[in-house]
Amino acid sequence: MTFEEKLKHYRKQAGLSQEKMAELIGVSRQAVTKWETGTGVPDISNLIAISELFQVSLDDLLLDEKMAKAQTDFIYNSSTEYDIDRLKHFDIKLGGAKQVIVKAVNSEKIKIRLASNTLKTVAEELKLKIDDVRNKIDLDIHKSGKLTEAVLKDELTIFLYLPQKYLGKVELEVNCKQLKLSHIANDSFELDGKVSEVTIDGGQGEIELNSNLDMMVTVLAHKGGIALNQISSTSTIQVPADYPFQAVKKGIATRMTFEEMASRQRISLLKRLKIISS
Repeated sequence: MTFEEKLKHYRKQAGLSQEKMAELIGVSRQAVTKWETGTGVPDISNLIAISELFQVSLDDLLLDEKMAKAQTDFIYNSSTEYDIDRLKHFDIKLGGAKQVIVKAVNSEKIKIRLASNTLKTVAEELKLKIDDVRNKIDLDIHKSGKLTEAVLKDELTIFLYLPQKYLGKVELEVNCKQLKLSHIANDSFELDGKVSEVTIDGGQGEIELNSNLDMMVTVLAHKGGIALNQISSTSTIQVPADYPFQAVKKGIATRMTFEEMASRQRISLLKRLKIISS
């Protein structure tokens, strides 16, 4: 579906008239009509308001379904599900990967999917170990055989779905080119490892990024603090114009720059993103 088709679908699914939707996000009914007929495009603040109103991510709103399917349809897959029933602290070690998507979902299960178009033995040579003790879960991926971290960083995509209702502190250790955090809402999320690109789409809480690589951090939507803990690195944070956030720079000789994205630039970026939720 196109953006205008999705917008109309979500509005009707929520049982809202154009007038009521316009009232809830603070625009005119005519604006909603223009968006649904494709004669107008919401600006960044309105896109965020629509995302929050219907509880969908911005890439879900803007990415074409054919593009999304092409980017998430993998030949080789290995999936694991694990039920939990209480608030947990998550200690997650994923090793190497090309892309990692971590998303909070309305579920009582941890779901993890390992996917690739080239690694035929992904199910045999990558094993998931889950240790569940009291209020803590340790989740580790162990590799065997001939798979090296260099190969995994070129060929492996990891989808990790965490139950929002039981989401306590999250510590993630990973070495990857692209990391996406989608709708993670908790007190603390801490990344350790080496990551080149981080996209934050929705959610709230304190996020600490510990990575001794130059990073591009793109904030599509988030409520809370963002801390970069690096040594002798230069990172850039892209945020929507007028978007309220906090950023704390830590580490010796760390450099951090900020860029504002115009609405059209942001929509273009979203359409080009290679890391999306599925």
